[in-house]
Amino acid sequence: MRSSSTSRYAGLPVAAIALVSLFILLVWFGTLDARHLLRSDEGRYAEIAREMFASGDWVTIRYNDLKYFEKPPFHMWVTALTYTLFGLGDWQARLCVALSGMIGLVASMMASTRWFGARAGLLTGLVLVAAPMWSVAAHFNSLDMTLSGAMACVLAFMLLAQHPDASPAARRGWMWACWLAMGVAILTKGLVGIALPGLVLVLYTLISRDFALWRRIHLFSGIALMLVVTVPWFWLVSERNPEFPQFFFIHEHWQRYTSKVHSRSGPVYYFVPLLIAGFLPWLGLFPRMWQVVRGEGQALRSGARPFRPALLTAIWAIAIFVFFSLSDSKLPGYIVPIFPALGILAGSALEHITERSWRRQMLAMAVICAIGLAASPYVATLNSDNTPNALYRPFAVWVGAAFVALLAGIWLSYRVLRRRGVFASVVTYSVAMFCGFTIALLGHEVMGRKSSGADMVPAIKAVLTDDMPLYGVRMLDHTLPFYLQHTLVMVEAPDELDFGTKQEPQKWVPTLDGFVAKWQDGQHAMAIMGADTYEHLRQRHVTMYKIAQDTRRVVVSNFAPPGQAQAAPAASVEPAASAPQ
Repeated sequence: MRSSSTSRYAGLPVAAIALVSLFILLVWFGTLDARHLLRSDEGRYAEIAREMFASGDWVTIRYNDLKYFEKPPFHMWVTALTYTLFGLGDWQARLCVALSGMIGLVASMMASTRWFGARAGLLTGLVLVAAPMWSVAAHFNSLDMTLSGAMACVLAFMLLAQHPDASPAARRGWMWACWLAMGVAILTKGLVGIALPGLVLVLYTLISRDFALWRRIHLFSGIALMLVVTVPWFWLVSERNPEFPQFFFIHEHWQRYTSKVHSRSGPVYYFVPLLIAGFLPWLGLFPRMWQVVRGEGQALRSGARPFRPALLTAIWAIAIFVFFSLSDSKLPGYIVPIFPALGILAGSALEHITERSWRRQMLAMAVICAIGLAASPYVATLNSDNTPNALYRPFAVWVGAAFVALLAGIWLSYRVLRRRGVFASVVTYSVAMFCGFTIALLGHEVMGRKSSGADMVPAIKAVLTDDMPLYGVRMLDHTLPFYLQHTLVMVEAPDELDFGTKQEPQKWVPTLDGFVAKWQDGQHAMAIMGADTYEHLRQRHVTMYKIAQDTRRVVVSNFAPPGQAQAAPAASVEPAASAPQ
């Protein structure tokens, strides 16, 4: 058995590391276009950015042409810029989150390298690549990863600024970068961008008693820089929309955290299974990660108060996890910002792991994967109204393939361990985990494509024109508007557009009777609705021509499209024949 750190990590050339890095980058960015957008986040933010791009208004955020002030604009700005440069598409809609995930990963590696050494820095990157919560979130068009990438930079730049070897100029530069990253976080998802780092800093100084840290963070100049980044948009949007401050700061911050106004509540342990699943390949490292923090404290000289990077990193992960666990509003992506901190601690823990411990880590993961493979046929038995069993069956094959890939990677890692040592084995293991979880993510397209409505788009586009109203009857469809490049006019049920309909009531139809009147006024129009609503209108003898249908929605027109029979009498119960789908 190799015992020294040098021998354990010997045998992996720089060229091999470069090839592994290139492979990860190719898979990371090359799979962005492999899936269609999912509801609701992916379609929503893709469409908001499309409307921003089409209108040229980058101040007042709109969704389906209604004011939408739930979130600030940074994520949509980047996506709209991507559309400007590369056109509209699925990978363009996801590029912002993919870049955010990679930037956060690289920043975490830089901080880990500075404090714990080059190998620990590389291991930090491998941990994050293999952590499914980080890699999957970086391929899902949502604000959570954009926020997490900015927050990872906040933590990393703070750590870089506080290194004892940093010159005064370097410390000032890294702290200014930290404050700028906080500004980006605020422009991405609001006041959590400063509230969470502030909470961590307060807790750290109370626990470590390192109150001198407040003199080293360039507080006043940093706040000024942060305000330069954030204030212009907040001022402009409030100037143009006086209703914005109350809705954004009170409703979307205070009421969201302290009440169940958004119906997203969950038990206090809501995030525990998400943490376990999201950090699954590295769960066995938690005792060693805690030992990194304890060992750092034990190494302090009596009376000295040096900066403690592991302690700050641990507080970052714990404080943010507890903060959202206590909230009355919970969604899975809320805890993604803790993973860079976990990655830094895990990278340091892996730096000193023994071959015996690493074997146990791989064996535990192999057992989990074997159980997952044995259970994967269960996926083929699932069924729901929106996702029929016929879609779950092929997805079960993808899930099984993912577990096979994970097991094969673990087996290969065992072989590499014997020949090349721990470090090479960890690299192999990490890449295998990344590939396995990517296979599962890509396999979800068998369900995601149907959910997106992409197969309905050709039939709808053959009938829909730019000047034609497209109604969302008791349904806010989050993906079709993006693929059709056409906004919805909401009918009766505004869903999350309730605020916008109150600000601009002329842009929606508040009652079903009002919709029927508009539908029959002679202007050509189309509508998206659920099957129940379609059946209800059909029983009311409303003339409709079915253009397309899937398990979630029916798309109809109020006129006979080319190739269909002439309009049936309004009293007729049966519509004209459906167009090809």
